[in-house]
Amino acid sequence: MFPANAYVIRLAGDHDEAALLHLAEVDSAAPLEHPVLLGEIDGRVAAALDLDSGRAIADPFVPTAALLIHLRMRAAAIDAYARRPSVADRIRAALAPRPALAS
Repeated sequence: MFPANAYVIRLAGDHDEAALLHLAEVDSAAPLEHPVLLGEIDGRVAAALDLDSGRAIADPFVPTAALLIHLRMRAAAIDAYARRPSVADRIRAALAPRPALAS
C-alpha cells in the first residue's frame, strides 16, 4: 500500500511549461498536451500524465514507478468524478417528490 501523502500531485498550469519540456527532454519523449497531472518528488517535477491520452513521461534518473501508479489512480478518480454527479445531487434526486401516476 502506498501512503496518500507520499507525493505532491497536481494539475499542471502555464507556469509548469518549462518543467514539462525538461521532463520530456530527459525522457526522450514528445511533450504532453494539457490537461496534465504532475507528480513531484522533493519539490521537483518527476513524472507527468496526459489526462486525455493516458500517456506518461518520467525522469529516468529518479525512481518513479510508485509515483506513476499514484498519477494513474488520481487520473481515474478525476475521470470517475467527472462522469458521476455528486453524492448530494444523487440524494436530492432520490428524495425529490415524484408525480402521481394516473390510473
